[in-house]
Amino acid sequence: MQNFTQILFVMWRETVEAMLVVGILYAWLSHNPAGARGLKYLWGGVLAGLAGAFLLGLGIGAMNDLLSEQGHAYFMAGMLLVAAVLIVQMVFWMRRNGRRLKRDMEQALSVSTQAENWWGVFSLAAIAVAREGSETVVFLSSLAMGSNGFASTQFWLALGLGVILAGATFALLQLGGKLISWRVFFRVTEILLLLLACSLLLSGVEKLIDVQLLPVIVAQVWDTTRLLDDGSVLGSLVSSFTGYRARPDLLTLLVFFAYWLVIRWMMRSGRPATA
Repeated sequence: MQNFTQILFVMWRETVEAMLVVGILYAWLSHNPAGARGLKYLWGGVLAGLAGAFLLGLGIGAMNDLLSEQGHAYFMAGMLLVAAVLIVQMVFWMRRNGRRLKRDMEQALSVSTQAENWWGVFSLAAIAVAREGSETVVFLSSLAMGSNGFASTQFWLALGLGVILAGATFALLQLGGKLISWRVFFRVTEILLLLLACSLLLSGVEKLIDVQLLPVIVAQVWDTTRLLDDGSVLGSLVSSFTGYRARPDLLTLLVFFAYWLVIRWMMRSGRPATA
């Protein structure tokens, strides 16, 4: 499957982030005598969050099955565009809130524990996991649509490898920065996520061009097939993570530059924060 590396990366990054959130909650509760009673509510919240994300996935799949061929094309384009927006939102949310994420969650746990409001612990875990899980479902659905992804062995292989790599990465990060720090991890992966968002955005625009909702303006601006064919193995990998096109039309090119101008503006206007 052409999207194998994208699916693997998304699953890896999102699973590590979910593990970080659950790890913060678990560490605080397990090391606090009063909070130990809330562990079962923590795991209940985790399961509830996963169930919510699973139901969202079923809903997206059911909606996709009900649509006509033309409706399916519109739905695919919409999912790609939504996924691109969510990725950008997630990156900048982490930049703003990552540094105080641990402190804020521990403060919320402290309030719930002191009041013996264990359902507050449940809600905190459920909301955090559902947020990460729902984002992952939308990303994966947008990547899998149109390529028989959900029925593909490679799709599930990418998911499994992503979870395994996430577990290994989380274990390394928990060593306290001896090999790699959380700061480096989030910096590198946020760059890759922004590149991936650009690729999804361009794919969504191309879907809208295919259904004649958007004009190409100029069919082909240049041809760099001899340098790097986006149909080759290497070219396909570069294309899937950067939005590279060997023969781009003018509208796609304008969207590409507009995207990075907006990202640059957001980087400059936002406060630099890290996890």
